[in-house]
Amino acid sequence: MIYNVRLLLEYDGTNYHGWQRQAGLPTIQGTLEEALARITKQPVTVFGAGRTDAGVHAAGQAASFRSSLKLTESSWVRAVNSLLPPDIVIRSAEYVPPEFHARYSARSKVYQYAIFTSELPSPFLRNFVWHIKKPLNIPSMQEASGYLIGTHDFSSFRASECSAKSPVRTLDRLDLVHIPPAETAGQGSACLVPLNRMPCHGTMILFTFEARSYLQHMVRNIVGTLNDVGRGRLKPSDVGEILKKKDRRYAGAIAPPQGLVLLQVKYE
Repeated sequence: MIYNVRLLLEYDGTNYHGWQRQAGLPTIQGTLEEALARITKQPVTVFGAGRTDAGVHAAGQAASFRSSLKLTESSWVRAVNSLLPPDIVIRSAEYVPPEFHARYSARSKVYQYAIFTSELPSPFLRNFVWHIKKPLNIPSMQEASGYLIGTHDFSSFRASECSAKSPVRTLDRLDLVHIPPAETAGQGSACLVPLNRMPCHGTMILFTFEARSYLQHMVRNIVGTLNDVGRGRLKPSDVGEILKKKDRRYAGAIAPPQGLVLLQVKYE
């Protein structure tokens, strides 16, 4: 009998070339498949809900695989974790119906991006935030983000190598939260970055995105463009015009990967 298993995992993507398996390079998928193959004594293909890029993290990645080996759900967690490096952790395992697929069964995926504004960088946060020296205009960025919510052609925010058949996506949610230093105590459980250790000289800006699916680099390209709004290089209304142009050349530079985390995958 073949069993279908869903995993919930988290990882620090700093030392990996993204989720997707690549010959000769360390990846999350490749590392997980090697561990599972050692347990099951046969090749295993793991399907992830989101194909995170190099340097991108996950606090709630979902993955599924099939195997003829039957272990208790807690035994899967212990066995796989015993073979994984410390920057990848399986949080739970459960048996799911045969038709379940981690990617195609997902109702939505929630990503979070963190910007840390401070004259000086933080050694604690360097792998989990985009450090920007000067303060950003938060109200202008919030206003600009409103133009992106809903169903649109996001060609202006897709990577040139994106292989998606259609550039149309529905962005259900784009929240922007400004967290002053004095309010960060106890916030560490709310997101990936260790806010409870954030230096008192900086401010955190958190972007939360939710959509069923995304174009390649869509979130990071949007954050890069909103950063231009925050710096005063663009007006909030310019973001709506950039969206209408359907041309990547008009949007801002891509935001660096380390500020991005796959926060949650939602299923029915």
